[in-house]
Amino acid sequence: MLKWALIFAIVALVAGALGFGGVAGVAAGIAKILFFIAVIGFLIFLALGVFAGRKLTGR
Repeated sequence: MLKWALIFAIVALVAGALGFGGVAGVAAGIAKILFFIAVIGFLIFLALGVFAGRKLTGR
């Protein structure tokens, strides 16, 4: 998902440099949404890994 966020960010930068403001805004918005979804997913899986590790090790 971070790969797609990076792709949309690059598209936004190129579109903005070429003067396509609307396309750049939409691509930047999509990149932000994908980035925050990836961060939330990472935090959820990190928490699950910590709790599962504690349960397996008995700490």
